[in-house]
Amino acid sequence: MTQPITNENLQDFTDTFHKLPKSEALARTTMKNGILASSESIQSQSAMEPVFSVELNTGTVANQKQSGRCWMFAALNTMRHPLQDQFKLKGFELSQNYTNFWDKLEKSNYFYENILNTAGLPVEDRKVAFLLATPQQDGGQWDMLCALIEKYGIVPKSVMPETYNSSTSRELNTVLNTKLRKDAIKLRQLVNDGADDSQIAATRKIMVGEVYRILVFALGEPVKDFDWEYKDDDGNYHQDHVTPQEFFTKYVGWNLADYVSMINSPTADKPYNHLYTVEMLGNVVGGRQVRHMNLDIDTFKQLAVKQLQNGETVWFGSDVGQSSDRKAGILDTEIYQLDDLFDVDLSLTKAQRLDYSESLMTHAMVLTGVDLVDGKPTKWKVENSWGDKVGHKGYFVMSDAWFDQFVYQVVINKKYLTDDQLNVINTEYDQPKVLAPWDPMGALAL
Repeated sequence: MTQPITNENLQDFTDTFHKLPKSEALARTTMKNGILASSESIQSQSAMEPVFSVELNTGTVANQKQSGRCWMFAALNTMRHPLQDQFKLKGFELSQNYTNFWDKLEKSNYFYENILNTAGLPVEDRKVAFLLATPQQDGGQWDMLCALIEKYGIVPKSVMPETYNSSTSRELNTVLNTKLRKDAIKLRQLVNDGADDSQIAATRKIMVGEVYRILVFALGEPVKDFDWEYKDDDGNYHQDHVTPQEFFTKYVGWNLADYVSMINSPTADKPYNHLYTVEMLGNVVGGRQVRHMNLDIDTFKQLAVKQLQNGETVWFGSDVGQSSDRKAGILDTEIYQLDDLFDVDLSLTKAQRLDYSESLMTHAMVLTGVDLVDGKPTKWKVENSWGDKVGHKGYFVMSDAWFDQFVYQVVINKKYLTDDQLNVINTEYDQPKVLAPWDPMGALAL
């Protein structure tokens, strides 16, 4: 039904506004100070004191700067936490630039793979349009970082430090995406012209080589092996000659297959206690596939608590822009009283936000503590990757209510899972339900 806004409507809107208690005073402060500042709750801030009954010592925070590599920083942070304690390396970091280099090379090749697989579809097809909208970007998920490490290993930050383009990635992403779209034209044309596999493979190899060249200019060339020299916190000198793969095995020593992604997506299309993947989501062709097990929120949180209680930090994905104060380092559903300010009901359930594009995972961080009262979490300590000028020297406090509403993913060691949960993973591992490329559980953390 067509329903234009009439003059009578406008008069009614005006009359209703002026009947609201203190409407003009509220309008003045909102215009002067902004919506969030005018609705911020001081009581919420006072309730978010950074005191926790379970708290792991994780040292200083890292800084992803003007890049979208939070997922990479968060994952490498979980690995450096035990490393810096075991080897007495206060302030130690793993190279985010090293994994970034390989991620962008592999994502480019992954894009070519998907372009070839969809070459028979028209360019306006939703899948093709989805690929071309962002051929590659900085963002990612836990399994994608694991795929990189399983293939390329890792190195200390001192071996491959940050460059201008790794810390400020916009220019590099623009160049790469222009090249990838141009290459997509040629690859689709080759397929539609009936070119044989060898011709397509040769052309694709040249394209990947050109991406490699761009990345070396922008990020530096990754090492094949290196001498690692350092002094530990006691002043003792150490030296080791290793490859990146050997470094990961010797100094981190994790079996990445032990870590699995758990999600909380209470939408009708994703029954709990099943495994899911996302079409066309990944980076390494032939590498580790993204897989998520969907759990109810209570079970989801219990696993995170259990892992923290056992002295291990937790990688997690969330919608960090919702109900958050970056400067104060607070994530709390009560921090902004927008409903009260505007006298409008803005409440949505978690499922409604996902189904109606109000929310999705946008940022990955690390859980490093939790405050338990009568065995139940009330707030969580969060290690961010935005440097030490925000929050409490870079750490945030997250209310348990915010966790319920805006945390979508946690990565858990299998040893904390029940037999039933392990059985689901083992039974459905090779045949997870495939979600559409644009499903919110396929969102990339930036």
